[in-house]
Amino acid sequence: MTDSTNRPIVLVAMGGHAFMQRGEAGDIRDHERNAAAICGSLMTLVERNYNLVVTHGNGPQVGNLLLQNELTRDSVPSMPLDVLVANTEGFLGYVLQQALLNHLRRRDIKRYVVTMITQVLVERDDPAFQNPSKPIGPFLTKEQAEERRDRLGWKILDDAGRGWRRLVASPRPVRVVQRSMIRDAACAGHIVVACGGGGIPIVRGENRDYEGIEAVIDKDLTSSVLAAEIGAELLIILTDVPQVYVHYGKPEQRALDAVTLKEIEVLQGEGHFAKGSMGPKVEAIVNFLKTGGKRGLITSPARLGDAMDGRAGTHFIGKI
Repeated sequence: MTDSTNRPIVLVAMGGHAFMQRGEAGDIRDHERNAAAICGSLMTLVERNYNLVVTHGNGPQVGNLLLQNELTRDSVPSMPLDVLVANTEGFLGYVLQQALLNHLRRRDIKRYVVTMITQVLVERDDPAFQNPSKPIGPFLTKEQAEERRDRLGWKILDDAGRGWRRLVASPRPVRVVQRSMIRDAACAGHIVVACGGGGIPIVRGENRDYEGIEAVIDKDLTSSVLAAEIGAELLIILTDVPQVYVHYGKPEQRALDAVTLKEIEVLQGEGHFAKGSMGPKVEAIVNFLKTGGKRGLITSPARLGDAMDGRAGTHFIGKI
């Protein structure tokens, strides 16, 4: 077997909806079934002899915890957002870890899986803190939202007519605190689950101590930072479409097969990638390539094997 220290590292980022499909209740059976399916797709990377790091979102799950906070706030102490992110890192990491271990056992592959509760440093003076823009948590009536705004100091927003929601800051990730541990574990051949939900947002206090802060970090941007920090050769972002498209949803819609860094930056400038969907994913790939990454790939879990063979997905190339 190839020495694990010589295997290239691939980082795979997937969303929190990978654990919950549209229309599902989101109970533990849904999470386990969906995790088993997506981890089956990840086995194609293990079988191709990559060292594997997995990151994931937590949107539906942290939203449920926020709802629990709301429903029990009169009887159980509420927890801040950074603690709720940590909770979802442990919960979803466990589900992924178990699914991965089961797939490895069935294939008689001798690797271990480890989940790291991961802190991500952000800047206290990030402009995002002055302009919270990320809607989170349950949908509320206008009256409920205004009451929480007045009592708790929330920023609130009418979210596309579906109800009122809390807005929180989404600062840019600067550094992953556990980056060396993640790299060392991956290079030892272990599969590492890290940076769940974008990682736990922390800042430096006046005495340089780490402190949690009320915010959420985009998981794709954190994945880009981590991929560069651990020397990953390839950054893969899994989403619900098999490729990236320009003119998405229009008659002239066109799929992108392979693009250079220069080409994708031109398309970014033309406004092809929506801020709330494909935009952060493309930005994460671009940032990775600009910081030394060799290759990026965006595709769906079902097409991952085909994409690794060049028959699907959108492939991003740095220097050529």
